[in-house]
Amino acid sequence: MKKIPTIFERDWNGDRSRVLPIPNSKCQWVFDGEGVATRKLDGTCVLVRDGKRYKRRELRDGEREPAGFEKVDFDEETGKTIGWVPVGDGPEDRWHREASGGELDGTYELIGPKIQGNPEHAPAHILCRHGIEAPDAAPPLNFDGLRAYLNGKDIEGIVWRHPDGRMAKIKLRDFGLKRRPRDNP
Repeated sequence: MKKIPTIFERDWNGDRSRVLPIPNSKCQWVFDGEGVATRKLDGTCVLVRDGKRYKRRELRDGEREPAGFEKVDFDEETGKTIGWVPVGDGPEDRWHREASGGELDGTYELIGPKIQGNPEHAPAHILCRHGIEAPDAAPPLNFDGLRAYLNGKDIEGIVWRHPDGRMAKIKLRDFGLKRRPRDNP
């Protein structure tokens, strides 16, 4: 899976974890209303291809490629190479192997009790197909409106999906917001 661009420009001269109220020109299609908003899940990315599972892997500059690595993209801003590695038999891949779901080829988000602290409150390890779940309401497409919309939500963010395969995203943390903890996890 290629790195998904953020819909607003990042503050490269200040706090790089934040965005500025400047639309990212690579994502103009979002502001033109061409995409469909979907909920961004907070887990780890998995590819299912021909019944086999692969986990997303980012390599820093100079880091050696692990066995079976398939390069997908290179992020010039961070210097990281993004790709896939086969899910193996070792203990580090236990949750990838045990997760239910993933019967069809495509990309999924692995969520569950042992993944990222389980912010999605999943009762078991599950592969959730990307792009299926819609947000609770159509998000506004301007900086202030989107920040207000995301404030206080129990989600990681939004991913817009274009019919031609392009994607764009925004996360709560891009605005300096924190995910609202669920009352009864």
